[in-house]
Amino acid sequence: MRILITGVGGFVGGHLTRHLQPAIPAAELHGTILPGTRGVPGVICHELDLKDETAIRDLIAHVQPDHIYHLAAQASPRRSFVLPWETLENNIRAQLNLTLACLELNLKPRMLVISSAEIYGTVRPEQQPLTEETPLRPNNPYAVSKVAQDMLALQYHLSHRLPILRVRPFNHFGPGQSEGFVAPDFAMQIARIEAGMQEAVIRVGNLSAERDFTDVRDMVRAYVLVMERGVPGEVYNVASGQTYSIRHLLDSLLHHSTHSISVQADPTRLMPVDIPVIRGDASRLRVATGWQPAIPFDITARDVLDDCRQRVTGSGTPVLH
Repeated sequence: MRILITGVGGFVGGHLTRHLQPAIPAAELHGTILPGTRGVPGVICHELDLKDETAIRDLIAHVQPDHIYHLAAQASPRRSFVLPWETLENNIRAQLNLTLACLELNLKPRMLVISSAEIYGTVRPEQQPLTEETPLRPNNPYAVSKVAQDMLALQYHLSHRLPILRVRPFNHFGPGQSEGFVAPDFAMQIARIEAGMQEAVIRVGNLSAERDFTDVRDMVRAYVLVMERGVPGEVYNVASGQTYSIRHLLDSLLHHSTHSISVQADPTRLMPVDIPVIRGDASRLRVATGWQPAIPFDITARDVLDDCRQRVTGSGTPVLH
């Protein structure tokens, strides 16, 4: 079996690789990385820009994948407000190039397209938890790009019978996530404080928002189960079904800190549009695959902080297992 993972060098791609290697040891793993970036152990890496239609066609022709995990994307809602066209072009064009390459080469690999719970936007309390039937009301350019990816995947399944599957992941975090997302933003500040590189004050945005958090290691396990057992053309929420406030996330990280740290509001960290509560219903996923999240929230928070400490000090072993 040949498996292609786009964005294999990213946060989720690394965890997916580490899950697949022991789970499917006979698989030949290929991955796309940006030119000039470091490869991934155990993966045949291909440096290319996914917006390059010719390069993608040549890659698909060479690899002839049986499975494609399409992870590569501009994944930050905050960044999408600053660079909306870059987000739209990157996320939509890359997926379209992959799809058209498969059509042109008359190949039909099972392809997993990663949408996002961001596409549901702001919803009323009585609409929670969110199911796959919840109306889409994107309120940032990133979410719009994910609506387009989601619908393109459905359209090419319906129009060309391509075996494309879709998932709508809710918030996920874990070791290895880059700054620009709430958990590593907090944890990196704590790690710098502990290392004496920053005053003992952590700067925060809105702490009242509640999110449905899942450990990234549970998330990639769900992706593999959907790839193996999901129905082409179908869409699956991936969610824990439980919400935690951003305040709770911060408190969990501070609980594991070795220092006494004060908290200070920072208006620059507020989003132009923020959603008060997001909670997902993953019943369809559970029925189809039997998936359940297994890693407790506090364990994930601890692992995120330990990983950020290692990044700040350069000592120890990264917490990526």
